Amino acid sequence: MYAMKIKIIQLLCLLILISCQKNDIEVFNGSNTNISDLNGNWIVINYWADWCAPCIKEIPELNEFAQENKDLVVYTFNFDQLEVEDLKPIAKKFDIQVPSLISHPRDIWGIPTPPAVPATFFINPNGEITSSLFRPQTKEDLNKIFSELKETF
Repeated sequence: MYAMKIKIIQLLCLLILISCQKNDIEVFNGSNTNISDLNGNWIVINYWADWCAPCIKEIPELNEFAQENKDLVVYTFNFDQLEVEDLKPIAKKFDIQVPSLISHPRDIWGIPTPPAVPATFFINPNGEITSSLFRPQTKEDLNKIFSELKETF
């Protein structure tokens, strides 16, 4: 009887601990996650802004690239670091289909805010930045770069 009470108490403590865990990474239009859940994946981070014409032109390319490459995780990050309530209508207006980070990539992967946008970063499965691109990209450009990076990894 005593052993059963101890096991119940341990189980309750474990449940409380699990329920208190917080996700490291806050995501808009996607699921919040933890860095540990992303380890082992190729990741692409694209910085953009709604006042940046090349960024807006790049969004459909990024959407298609993400749809074609289910073996990687693609995120956007708004250069102006908009809050969710401000980001929501803009993301809808420009049809951003990939999840948008609310957490700053600097705090997750050490990626500093680039001096200009658009900027795209490839992160390998070890969590290391392997490519930094500081101009607009096409889906074809992104596919070529991703293919080359996977071959050398």
